[in-house]
Amino acid sequence: MDVDAYLARIGAQRPAAPTAAALAELHERHTTSVPFENLSVHRYEPIVLAEDALVDKIVRQRRGGFCYELNGAFAALLRELGFTVSLLAARVYRGDGRFGSPFDHLALRVDLEEPWLADVGFGRFARRPLRMTACEAQPDAEGEFLVLDAPDGDLDVRYNGEPVYRLERRPRLLADFGPTCWWQATSPDSHFTQQLLCTLPTPGGRVTLAGDTLIEQVDGKRVERVLAGREIVDAYREYFGIDVNEAPSPGVFPAAGPRPFPN
Repeated sequence: MDVDAYLARIGAQRPAAPTAAALAELHERHTTSVPFENLSVHRYEPIVLAEDALVDKIVRQRRGGFCYELNGAFAALLRELGFTVSLLAARVYRGDGRFGSPFDHLALRVDLEEPWLADVGFGRFARRPLRMTACEAQPDAEGEFLVLDAPDGDLDVRYNGEPVYRLERRPRLLADFGPTCWWQATSPDSHFTQQLLCTLPTPGGRVTLAGDTLIEQVDGKRVERVLAGREIVDAYREYFGIDVNEAPSPGVFPAAGPRPFPN
């Protein structure tokens, strides 16, 4: 990996040592520089869960991605910088007391003097890592987070009092997330195929492009504007640093089921 190129992509300096302070700085830089987006899903681009492919997409192509891509690449960067990182599977909260399927989400455990939860791939989430052993609320620029014990040795992550996901403690391999990543990217039942989304936190709030609607949240105020044609292309470049030749449009996914799993 070209570590210097990755660090330049997120506007970070190479840390002198793998410390909690260095992790927090890298995490925040990554979260505020690399957008959470699912353009590949709707442009039918293959999503390859291999570290070199993920890093190439983020660094050379200057794109973003969703959890498997963003956290997969960030884990590779952290390891190159001397951090001890484990991939963890999580089940995203669906409402009504229900969580989704295993491998619904990929998050990271970083072991330092204590374990830290790092997650740069959830969309709206903590800008800095969370202590995994803390019982008290953890304030963040995005809000207040809790990491609590859950049944069967799992951990529940809450954001402003609401459940976010249930996290397993068992380390996983990147390849373990392949089948669920494929399902998320191809099934008509996946929320990633149902909406075209690109979002990034800003110093005063957040900017999101949901289909053709630009949503800017600044100091608690929300402004929405519907864009068309070239305006959408310009918005991807101006707000997210993503160059597209034409305005992406939501893909049409067959009701019969997801596309075949690639051999």
